Amino acid sequence: MSPARKLKELLQLRTEPVAVTFQAAPPPGVPRVSSSGPSTCSYWKRAAGGETFYTEAADHFNCPIGGYTHGVDLPAPQGKELEGVLGTMFQLGYIKPEEVPGISRRAGGFGIAVYGPLGKTAGVPDIVLVVGNAKQMMLLSEAAQAAGVGGAGLMGRPTCAAIPHALQTGAGVASLGCIGNRVYTELGDDELYYALPGKHLAAVVDKLAGIATANRELEKYHRARLASSPG
Repeated sequence: MSPARKLKELLQLRTEPVAVTFQAAPPPGVPRVSSSGPSTCSYWKRAAGGETFYTEAADHFNCPIGGYTHGVDLPAPQGKELEGVLGTMFQLGYIKPEEVPGISRRAGGFGIAVYGPLGKTAGVPDIVLVVGNAKQMMLLSEAAQAAGVGGAGLMGRPTCAAIPHALQTGAGVASLGCIGNRVYTELGDDELYYALPGKHLAAVVDKLAGIATANRELEKYHRARLASSPG
């Protein structure tokens, strides 16, 4: 059984994990996305739905924040839009100006990005994006820790920064998502993300079966202990 299938079955995921790979040029046989999305994260939804495609830099111009985190050089109009969006966020108290330099950004020039369902992706992707509820992400995070590639902390806005963060640290990271992502991807209120470097997928899945079994046994222990507790 492939790591992709094991991952989905062990966690009982309702959403297909997504593979993201950054390359200099399009791979043979993979089409360019049929239409540019309203956000960079909207491509995650399309890939989870079964599409495999690549995007060029221009396909990220509609999303100044996503373009920024992915290392896309924005033209002047989109650069101004990014400044405007950030200005609105500052006025709303959503983010402070001093926080901006700390937002992760992918290093290196942007050629193309390939998106697709993990189960239909050949080779090792740069990033695997997993969507799940808190318990599922708990198990995945514990498996990553057991494999020695679990990152510390829990990321918040912007969601797309989880990709460059995982690339830069070489470790998995959980993200609570952000309101923009939740609108564009229709992420459930009870769902969050885990971004894992693809090179670690096999090692994490190897640990996941044991972690899932251990949690089931520990759940029995704790439930029995709770049942026998006074009061």
